[in-house]
Amino acid sequence: MDRLRRFGYVPAPSALVDVRDRLVPPYAQASPRLWASLGISAAGGERAGRLLAWAGPLLVALVAGVVRFVHLGSPKAVIFDETYYAKDAWATIKQGYEASWPKEIDKSIIRDPSGLALPLDPGYVVHPPVGKWVIGLGEWMFGLTPFGWRFMTALLGTVSVLMLCRIGRRLFRSTFLGCLAGLLMAVDGLHLVMSRTALLDLVLMFFVLAAFGALLIDRDKARARLAAALPLDEDGRARPDSVVAETLRLGRRPWRLVAGVCLGLAFGTKWNGLVVLAFFGILTVVWDVSARRVAGAGAPWVAMLKRDAFPAFLSTVPVSLGVYLASWTGWILSPDDGSGGYFRDWSAKQGGVSWLPDWLTSLWHYETEVYKFHVNLTAGHTYESNPWSWLVLGRPVSYFYESPAPGADGCPASTAGKCAREVLALGTPLLWWSACFALLYVLYRWFFRRDWRAGAIACGVAAGYLPWFNYQERTIFYFYAVVFVPYLCLAVAMMIGALLGPAHATERRRTVGAVGAGVLVLLIVWNFIYFYPIYTGQSIPLDSWRNRMWFDTWV
Repeated sequence: MDRLRRFGYVPAPSALVDVRDRLVPPYAQASPRLWASLGISAAGGERAGRLLAWAGPLLVALVAGVVRFVHLGSPKAVIFDETYYAKDAWATIKQGYEASWPKEIDKSIIRDPSGLALPLDPGYVVHPPVGKWVIGLGEWMFGLTPFGWRFMTALLGTVSVLMLCRIGRRLFRSTFLGCLAGLLMAVDGLHLVMSRTALLDLVLMFFVLAAFGALLIDRDKARARLAAALPLDEDGRARPDSVVAETLRLGRRPWRLVAGVCLGLAFGTKWNGLVVLAFFGILTVVWDVSARRVAGAGAPWVAMLKRDAFPAFLSTVPVSLGVYLASWTGWILSPDDGSGGYFRDWSAKQGGVSWLPDWLTSLWHYETEVYKFHVNLTAGHTYESNPWSWLVLGRPVSYFYESPAPGADGCPASTAGKCAREVLALGTPLLWWSACFALLYVLYRWFFRRDWRAGAIACGVAAGYLPWFNYQERTIFYFYAVVFVPYLCLAVAMMIGALLGPAHATERRRTVGAVGAGVLVLLIVWNFIYFYPIYTGQSIPLDSWRNRMWFDTWV
């Protein structure tokens, strides 16, 4: 124990502390001096604090929405993998499954989508349909246009910033740190680019983050029930009780069910949602073990296995698989005579399995073929990258590039030579490089201080990042990292909270911490503004574009 203390390990708090405060810690409150300096009474300050719990996140989300929706239809082109998902989404929303489009159809779509007929042949696709249903909603509302197919990703990107503010507030028990985490994601370049592009990964990120938030709410509510059942001592403080902690059933847990639905939607967007299900499933039962231990259980793992494990499994795994299958409804209901979805007629042709529905055996065959495609995808690509390089932004992905002449496509007529116009999937450099240090801090907090918040953040990063190291020979891309961007922002917010110092620190310590934290945040915001033109496809002089290419691998 003494050896661990040298590294900052702190033993469990004294038993004199009310166990309810350990199970459900109170939210941080602004100093009464702050409200007094503003001429606000203590009661008014309390009301203002409750108001800011929502007003702050909504304001941050408003900023995020503005930068995501302004000129959303620009570039007026089919950029990068929009050539697959925009058209697949249109076919899915129209007939329930993807179609096989002519190779040179993109220009016709940009020129006049109203005259296009839906192809009759089904399309072979390698990702489940949820993300395409989501993108298709925007096309259903606004048509087969760049704005239409980007609308839903921009909306989900904006809402995800709001969710992260609230998630950070619940995680850190601080409205300020929650809003800071949301602000950091609002000014992340990768998140911005993915919010303005019709790709599946932003949709996946959204459902994974929603599941994480639902599990956090479930954690608080389950621990509150446990705290309410504990006996009180003569001073009115809740005391640990092994009988309550080991035998209490926590009742219905609807938020864990919500998490199961969200994880099913994530799985139905891309298969790596299944890996997230495994990570988050472990996370939620570990939280249950911790809660029962704090409440006084002598054998918390046994208590969890008896009381929590099976309900947790039912709320997540079967629900997620059910949602995944339901996402294929359009394909399942299509004809099996060769005029329906791709491979929908496989069972009818091959005989299938007599005791299983024909659609199920056909879907199993389809998924088997897709798996073979994914594991054997090793063809080289200009912008492929190894996951080892992602955190340091080794190889971003260019979605769009052109060199307009002066006076064309926003290039100033006075420009000497051509301009550059690019959409580059690149995280805000100072934010990502700060996140590298923040992750080290998170791991320290988790390992030596047993900080559950750090463990939750580390789990989110690991779920979205670590599986890719198993496929380093595959053709994979940096933009897959958008799935764990929220947890990088939470990590940086947690590190900045440490820079600010604890509430009991001296005024000098808090002042120095505030200055350092403020400088770091301002530099990150400035860095985002500096790179904003190459996130959004604005025309800038070629020399200005070169100045933003800090490394050769960014070109």
